[in-house]
Parts: sequence; C-alpha cells; structure tokens
Amino acid sequence: MLENTVPDLVTILKMLAPLVAAILVGNWFMSEVKKAKAARQPWYRPYLSTPGLLIIVAAILIPIILWIIKK
Repeated sequence: MLENTVPDLVTILKMLAPLVAAILVGNWFMSEVKKAKAARQPWYRPYLSTPGLLIIVAAILIPIILWIIKK
C-alpha cells in the first residue's frame, strides 16, 4: 500500500513546484508594479525589472520549447 503513495507524492510535488514558483514570481512582479505606481513611473517600468523579464522570457520560450519537443 505504501508503494502506491510514493509515486503519488512525487507527482504532487512535481505539480506544486512550478505553482509555488509562479506564485512567488507573480507576487514579486506585483510588488514592482506597486512601487512603479507609487513613484509615478511609466507603465512599462515593472516589465523591465527582474520578475518582469522572467515573465516575458518564460512567455516567449515555453511555447517555443514545447513546439521543439513536439516536433
């Protein structure tokens, strides 16, 4: 019975890791947005910060990587 729970636990951990990473980067990006608004900076300023660039690069590279894998 324990043998069946170990793969399930590994699967859950594999799903949780990207979710936690996305939450952390999202909160980091939102704090950059709030800082930019408070400092009356241009709307694009948060996208030039580290979390903004991470999000942009991920949005561009993930579809390309998936396309290469499927090919």
